[in-house]
Amino acid sequence: MPANAQPGLINNPASDEGLPRPSRLALRPGDIQFYSVCDNLTEGLIYLMVLFSPWAFGTTQAWSIWVMNVGGYSLGLLLLIKLAIRYLKGYAAPCWGEETTGLRTTDHRSRTRDYGPQIQEGSGFRVQGSRLTTVLAILTVAILAYCLISALNARVTERVPGLGPVYRSSIGWLPRSYDAQHTWFAFWTYLGLACSFWAVRDWLLGKTAGERQSGGRSGGQSERQSEKQSGTVPGSLFPARLRRLLWVLSINGGLLALEGIFERLCGSTKLLFIVRPRINPEVHNHFGPWAYRANAAEYFNLLWPVCLAFWWTLHRTRGFRHNTHHLLLLCAAAMAACPIISTSRGGAIIALAVAVFAAALLLPAYLFSTREGHKTTMVVLLLFFTAALSLGFFLGWKALKPRMAQAGEGLEHREEMYELIRPMADDYPLFGTGPGTFATVFQDYPTSQVNPLYSCTLSRLWPPAQVHNDWLETRITFGILGSCLIALAFLTVAVRWFVRGGIHGGRRFMTLMWLAMGGCLVHARFDFPFQIHSIVFLFLIFCAMIFNLSRRG
Repeated sequence: MPANAQPGLINNPASDEGLPRPSRLALRPGDIQFYSVCDNLTEGLIYLMVLFSPWAFGTTQAWSIWVMNVGGYSLGLLLLIKLAIRYLKGYAAPCWGEETTGLRTTDHRSRTRDYGPQIQEGSGFRVQGSRLTTVLAILTVAILAYCLISALNARVTERVPGLGPVYRSSIGWLPRSYDAQHTWFAFWTYLGLACSFWAVRDWLLGKTAGERQSGGRSGGQSERQSEKQSGTVPGSLFPARLRRLLWVLSINGGLLALEGIFERLCGSTKLLFIVRPRINPEVHNHFGPWAYRANAAEYFNLLWPVCLAFWWTLHRTRGFRHNTHHLLLLCAAAMAACPIISTSRGGAIIALAVAVFAAALLLPAYLFSTREGHKTTMVVLLLFFTAALSLGFFLGWKALKPRMAQAGEGLEHREEMYELIRPMADDYPLFGTGPGTFATVFQDYPTSQVNPLYSCTLSRLWPPAQVHNDWLETRITFGILGSCLIALAFLTVAVRWFVRGGIHGGRRFMTLMWLAMGGCLVHARFDFPFQIHSIVFLFLIFCAMIFNLSRRG
């Protein structure tokens, strides 16, 4: 290593061909300290947003959504500062799987040639991962631009009471909105979510001071290696930052579950014992902080399989020598019971289906094993699934049973509602009506009247604020073009695991994460989880995790 080379600084001799040009701005010790401060602020803000999002009544009100938006903008600003230090001053921040200045990856040969001491585990990174990152960044900008153009090119900017919408001219070959106010709100919300996603993704890739000092050997071990090396560091399958975030999500989810169960046992008609819902205030119509029981079930069904997967990952290295990770099983069991206790029919069905698939995935690993402790682990897993389902049915089946008996009738009513709403997708096929515009635009349709086929409770809500079918609502509001952009972005995240580089993610851990997210997508066919900010935020956090994981880290 040359004498003038500095750790963390890309110091490129001008005589070396093919190497990046030297940074125009000098990197000073204060810049590295400022980078560390921004990294620490990012971590604290992520935790605060994770805690705030569900406890703020599910982040369904405008005030709570704006709080999360401001948090997302703050994360985006911190990320921009870190990228500026990495881009403009050439600081190669130690990170997992890739040594990157922003979205650019430096050449592997140039890194190992002169700057060996500051390179940790990045030499195995593959170009495909960088390309996927670039593709996802482009798709993120495209989705935000789609919303922004729709708002700027709005066909309807105001509505006169009693007269309806006031139309104005717009550019026909560009996306346009039929309710500018709601599309602007959707744009600012999606901007905050995009900033949150990229900030979480970037922060998770960074190494802690302890990992840098130890050579960063706690993040690249496979499941098979962990079985052979019984003396590995506890939790060595994941880096420290990913472990901490999963711990915060799991413990917070467990507390939410306990609060919701206690609230239901007390028969309270108030959310968090504080606020009485304005619509459907009956005790069985809401659960925990969420005013709609299905939203609570969707949140817990999205979280508890990941909590179980995290326990599985830690248990592979800790075994029964350390017992603290078994707290995750208690949290997961309480969360898995909540969809049944909430009396959400769709939530209960999804929870049972996910539990069956999870048991079929995890139990065979220990069924025929003769290794010490494996039989005990299988018993613990059996107790987990038994306790979760028993708790759910014991506390929720009495109220859920009559609702399940009417499941067919309820599904027929939903399909009838979809038939009334589906013409909107045909009327606005390519660009849709504009993000966030369904509720107001549907009021202009002749079918926006009380449907006599519905019960009195549902008739009071007509015209509906949501389609109760996020797939259809996305098609209506974003059109075919916008829906394709969203689908491509999610597909890019999903295929990242099959590309080398990044943090190693075990097969079973990833399968359980996909199972949780797949269950949410299935439930979205019959409800509206992706219209609830707290659920979308959690979903994007998992997407940020998945986008950093690889089968071969």
